[in-house]
Amino acid sequence: MNFILPILISYLLGSISFSTIAAKVLKGIDIRNHGSGNAGATNALRVIGVGPGIAVLLLDVFKGILAVWIGEWFTPNELLVPVLCGLFVIAGHNWPVFFGFKGGKGIATTIGVAATIAFLPTLYAGLISIVFLIITRYVSLFSLLFSLLLPISVFIFSDAVEIFYLSIAIWLFAWFRHRSNIIRIIQGQERKVGQKG
Repeated sequence: MNFILPILISYLLGSISFSTIAAKVLKGIDIRNHGSGNAGATNALRVIGVGPGIAVLLLDVFKGILAVWIGEWFTPNELLVPVLCGLFVIAGHNWPVFFGFKGGKGIATTIGVAATIAFLPTLYAGLISIVFLIITRYVSLFSLLFSLLLPISVFIFSDAVEIFYLSIAIWLFAWFRHRSNIIRIIQGQERKVGQKG
């Protein structure tokens, strides 16, 4: 039963929506009512500025890292608990209990989780996705491609079945949260980096 507490802590950690907090403190607004309506780093960049947006991005990444560390601290020689902590911190970010279960899309937190648990597979998936981001300037395409390539990269470069199942869950989470972006990309209506709304 020593896995319940770290998983719960990880979910609550994920539920701390830094973009929502930053927008409220800095501009007195609910970021979920502005820009894309998403409580994440990309929308924070657009709505409250580059500096706060980068801070939100780094904090979202760090809470993914921290959740995995918490799982490792509770179960030092067991991989399953850190993997579950990683999954639940992403779930907390996407569906935060502190903010009416209306959160972000989880990619920054996913990067923190994945890089901590499986650094090289995450690096390879990330580098390929960054190339497409540079070419297309679609942040959402980066997110979709990264989450799709991660299970493939894990399958090739890792033999830990727990990490592979985590990467599959990450892919499903990401594509579910980005379903409206997928439609806009197909329709040619998705906003690019630097494009005004």
